[in-house]
Amino acid sequence: MKLKKRSREVAEVPQAGMADIAFLLLIFFLVVTTIDVDTGIGMQLPPPPDPDQEPPPIRERNLMNILVNARGQILINEERASLVEVRQLVVDFVDNANRAQDPSLSEDPRQAIVSIKTDRQTPYEIYIDMLDEVIGAYRQLRDEASMSEFGIPYRQYQARVSREDNVIREMYPQNISLAEPDPGS
Repeated sequence: MKLKKRSREVAEVPQAGMADIAFLLLIFFLVVTTIDVDTGIGMQLPPPPDPDQEPPPIRERNLMNILVNARGQILINEERASLVEVRQLVVDFVDNANRAQDPSLSEDPRQAIVSIKTDRQTPYEIYIDMLDEVIGAYRQLRDEASMSEFGIPYRQYQARVSREDNVIREMYPQNISLAEPDPGS
């Protein structure tokens, strides 16, 4: 007797719910995934100048020029300096009126301007490190002033007062000018 082979039906997986599951997984991963956003360098820009008004005169004595060239070398007022020297040189320049009274440094912390200029090929890491040192110099000056005036670090003082009532910020305004690189460099 010959047995007849029965044809088997191919097993199928129901596909109606697959699209729903894929859609739910997609939404889940979109909700729980964080995307890093590069925030850049946080600096507060001054208000735009009035086009009819001439810029105020700046005495050469109150201007500290910092140049970072394409090789990453730092020149402060045309003299070579290392990265570790930048902070102390800026502190001395800005706070001259309260310290050494050197005629080659700024007359007053409120008039001191630190101008930073780079070359187009300046290594980004050197530029950021140098900018951190300049901002750190202002932070150091503000901390010292806050400790001597109020006996607390500047961050604590800053949290207690409004921006308009911040006398330490008025004593040491962060006058940093970021100059554009020369077009040919």
